[in-house]
Amino acid sequence: MSDTWLSDVKGRFAEARIQLIDEDEQRLAPAHLLRVAPAAWTSAVALCKGLSMRWAAFWAVEQATGFDAFTCLEQEGHYLLLVTSLEEPELDSIAHIYPAADRPQRHTHDLLGIGFRGQLDNRRWTRHQAWNEDDYPLRRDWQAPKSPSPTPPDDSYPFLRASGNAVYEVAVGPVHAGIIEPGHFRFQAVGEKIINLEKHLGYVHKGIEKLAQGRTPDQLTRLAARVSGDSTVAHGWAACMGIERALGVEIPPRAALLRAILAERERIANHLGDIGAICNDVGFSFPLYQLGRLRELLLRENDRLFGHRLLMDRVVPGGVAVDLDQAGQQEMLACCRELESEVAHLIEIMERSESLEDRLMTTGRLTPEWAAELGCLGYVGRASGLDFDVRRDAPYAPYQQVKVRVPGYRAGDVAARAKIRAEEITASLELIRQFIQRLEPGELRSPLPEGRGGQGIGIVDGWRGEIISYLALDETGRVSRFFPRDPSWLNWPALEQLIQDNIVPDFPVCNKSVNGSYSGQDL
Repeated sequence: MSDTWLSDVKGRFAEARIQLIDEDEQRLAPAHLLRVAPAAWTSAVALCKGLSMRWAAFWAVEQATGFDAFTCLEQEGHYLLLVTSLEEPELDSIAHIYPAADRPQRHTHDLLGIGFRGQLDNRRWTRHQAWNEDDYPLRRDWQAPKSPSPTPPDDSYPFLRASGNAVYEVAVGPVHAGIIEPGHFRFQAVGEKIINLEKHLGYVHKGIEKLAQGRTPDQLTRLAARVSGDSTVAHGWAACMGIERALGVEIPPRAALLRAILAERERIANHLGDIGAICNDVGFSFPLYQLGRLRELLLRENDRLFGHRLLMDRVVPGGVAVDLDQAGQQEMLACCRELESEVAHLIEIMERSESLEDRLMTTGRLTPEWAAELGCLGYVGRASGLDFDVRRDAPYAPYQQVKVRVPGYRAGDVAARAKIRAEEITASLELIRQFIQRLEPGELRSPLPEGRGGQGIGIVDGWRGEIISYLALDETGRVSRFFPRDPSWLNWPALEQLIQDNIVPDFPVCNKSVNGSYSGQDL
């Protein structure tokens, strides 16, 4: 955060008589940390909202006595962490200030037992019926049962109701006919028009935060790479960045370039799949097959050059586990040229399809105002006037060496979200070429100091948008806390807004255009 802007924040705090208990520019750099008393929590957050800061994340850390609660805010690429210490597991809710904080607070309650005063929605979010009311599995003293019994059916979740003679409900999921993960969607509709949608996730809770405790940095990175399988590079990179910052480690320049090449290839592969799936959801299957073919060729090249189709575990603490030789570089450049040409030809065919245009334009529109209110990220935000991109606005190595082109629209409909994906493929291919040109001989991995603790935060731009990973290492160098925030936490609520007044048959394409990760937010 610029000194001027930070001075403004602290000046506003002083005017409101909000006392800073502690501040630190380095402990969780590049974020600036400000600690306030619990009684000043909501006032401090409200002041940040008044300064048009974007809300980004909430998590809590159990201490020897009580808890530390963190909320992360961002503006113009500068990050602020507000922290408060709780002697008792209670804190005022900030969901009335930032609506997107509602579900993260409920998740925190379900796992750590922190109650949020004034929170309007206290329904379970993450643990459903798996544990008793007073079981909080992320607390240190909680022990998992040796012989867990089957989880009772979750058939009593109190969904919001709508009434009226013409109103009917449609229940979808949590088990779907396709290959997507579990999630329940409850519609209220009149005729074909949707008047309300509420979704319930948390069916694939994996215990990521608990499983992280006690792991070494290498073990933690393998776990982070499985937060969401389609974002394995991005989540692995964010976790490694947090580890490296906690330990004061600089990665070699060649490793940074290779990480970026892997991340851009992950972005391209997912966008190819999504564009085809969006078209298929409105009955235009030709792009699905053609783009699926191109995606498969890309994945096969991943396997050939890096040893894994999805690039899992290629990013490691201190650097990377793979290299790219001269022959591989030439092969990749040739494939980039061919892929760019084929994608451009297919996009041209799609743009000539009047029926496709009719189904995608104005469908599932998310207004810029709602996108900003929810803090949407990635292609969802960029299609609705929010062009934030970590690579450009809070650059990290090696993106500070290049110009990152960030496409953006304001229409906020399915067509805009599809266009963003198509243009990002071209932009990512441009970046890959630049990164290959910058590859110089060098080390692939820096050693990590052993037996050293610390805290770190990793912030990278995955293909869905900004990923934030917080971690703390104890004095032996093992993980004591890990919290990864997938962009889906911010984008899932947008689906409930953009679907209103659309027809029920358009839900699949609206859902695909957002493509939130179930696994990424069901930690």
